[in-house]
Amino acid sequence: MASKVKTALLGQIWLVEPRGEFVGGDETDELRTALDEANKAGATKLLVDLAGVSYLNSTALGVLIAGHTSFTKRGAEIVLCNVSDNIRNIFVITKLTLVFTIYESRDEALKHLE
Repeated sequence: MASKVKTALLGQIWLVEPRGEFVGGDETDELRTALDEANKAGATKLLVDLAGVSYLNSTALGVLIAGHTSFTKRGAEIVLCNVSDNIRNIFVITKLTLVFTIYESRDEALKHLE
């Protein structure tokens, strides 16, 4: 199975790039693992670039919320970028736009985190 989540370190910023549909299967477990690894490594700045994500179900949203909680509890920051209109609507309906900082582009998010 091809990896659905790529990670990279951009200076002090951890980048997580999920790709495809996240419907609560192995792909969602892979996202959870990527967030957990960044957290355990002590990342203080995390950027989740959702440009390649076409769908998130409630399980995947729960993974992002859990990641947000674990990062912010220890004073770290997690931001999202490149959220499609469909996924943004889910964030609006669930009021997650009040929880997550969301940027239109990766450049804007990186500028904020630097």
